[in-house]
Amino acid sequence: MSEQHKREEANTTVSGVSRREFVTTVAGAAGAFMIVPRHVLGRGFQAPSDTVNIAVVGIGGMGAVNAQAVMSQNITAICDCDLGLLDGKLAQWSRAQRPSGRQPPPAAANPFTAWPRSKAQLAADARWPADDPYDRLQKFAKDQIPRLKKYQDYREMLDKQKDIDAVIVATPDHMHAIIASASMDAGKHVYVQKPLCWSVHEARHLAKKAATTKVVTQMGNQRHSLDDERRGVEYILAGAIGEVRDVHVWTNRPWGFWPQGIPRPAAAAPNAQLGWDDRAVAQRLAAAMKGDYPVPAGLNWDLFLGVAPMVEYHPVYHPFNWRGWVDWGQGALGDMGAHLIDFPMWALKLGLPTVIETESTPFNGATYPDATTTRYEFPKRGNLPPVTLAWYDGGLMPSDPPELEGGKLNPGGGILYVGKKGKLLQEGSAPPRLLPASRHNSYGPPKERLTRVPHEEHEMNWINTIKGKDQISCPFDYASTLTETMLLGIASLRANSKLYYDAANMRVTNNAAANQFLTREYRQGWSL
Repeated sequence: MSEQHKREEANTTVSGVSRREFVTTVAGAAGAFMIVPRHVLGRGFQAPSDTVNIAVVGIGGMGAVNAQAVMSQNITAICDCDLGLLDGKLAQWSRAQRPSGRQPPPAAANPFTAWPRSKAQLAADARWPADDPYDRLQKFAKDQIPRLKKYQDYREMLDKQKDIDAVIVATPDHMHAIIASASMDAGKHVYVQKPLCWSVHEARHLAKKAATTKVVTQMGNQRHSLDDERRGVEYILAGAIGEVRDVHVWTNRPWGFWPQGIPRPAAAAPNAQLGWDDRAVAQRLAAAMKGDYPVPAGLNWDLFLGVAPMVEYHPVYHPFNWRGWVDWGQGALGDMGAHLIDFPMWALKLGLPTVIETESTPFNGATYPDATTTRYEFPKRGNLPPVTLAWYDGGLMPSDPPELEGGKLNPGGGILYVGKKGKLLQEGSAPPRLLPASRHNSYGPPKERLTRVPHEEHEMNWINTIKGKDQISCPFDYASTLTETMLLGIASLRANSKLYYDAANMRVTNNAAANQFLTREYRQGWSL
């Protein structure tokens, strides 16, 4: 567990430095800093720590979400290898209109909740709509879009634009580490979308780089900052279900989100006489997808590939569908593991596993399988017992626990802790609950042991920590261990082998060949 998770509060002090010095150095200090109120400085003078200059790399998906979350700051640059996508997003933001008839968030309605919502949740409900995102977006479109710089290559951006304080990295997974590492080398604070990186080696590299540079780092697994998710951790810490030795974690992805289990587009062999067995059907599908697809105007395909091997452009890869392809993404485990495996890792202080075994539907090596299960074994930790964690995706699920009394687990995803004295269930966006319902209602809410993130805003938690006003939620020293655990499941899949893992030496001990899947060979011209 990281030091940030151990701290309940931070000390305060006062600093009077320039804005640039402040955002570069303040967050590396042990304590949080008090910000000089603007009114103390006089009308029209902006305190140096009031805003952070942010660059966003990758704007097509979560990058846009992250950017909108920090529009109260100064977004000074946006970089994307696809300028058509970048320009389209800016145009969309410029046209944004407030929808008519907004309603406040619905009150919690859960048959397992017989006690009131927390003070923080009630306060969040009461403040609606204290910070109108449409006002913020329209102000951004008017004031910032006309002056922000646009780039295709993050290296050019870091080299030319010296006013950047912090960088959001929301590219495909394979480029996370190299962009974040270069940004930290340049003294920039970094926010990196989940999964933190593409390989185990990269996870170790980023954790070490963050510790060396002392910049503020955050992985973009937003659920880590939510009250309900932290309450689930608090149930475990309170011993509500006793000793925990088994955990089940599942998601229905990739179903309905991106394709997996498909072959790479490829022309059929001349005069091929194909039948209709599985292999022949895969070849027919590859040939049907091949086509002649020119690279769209504005897309620099070489920059998209970056560290990964050379592959011809195809619309089945970009945008977004890259997640299911081994070259660039980490499939469902990389996508949802950061949200779901996170909480057992945190609550049970799991550290790194010693045994990992992944089984799957057929795997062609190009795209991840339609469905997988991964079994992780974690050793005893002090007085805590060994834990087995089972991961399921693609529609595979654990059995419905009898404590649901005829109910069914949510197929969309969740976490089921099996304790000596009971079970704890976290599903989707529902609050955590003890099973059965009678136990939940008689137990009541657990004691609040963990600090709460103001307004549950993960991106602004990063910004406010840069300013010295908050404590970071999910820094790289924690996120790298979570990510390494997830990616060890991918390594077991690709090696087609059960792995015995020596975490201290980052080495598979029972299958030397499997160690190649802990890292990658970067394409010529690219290095970490």
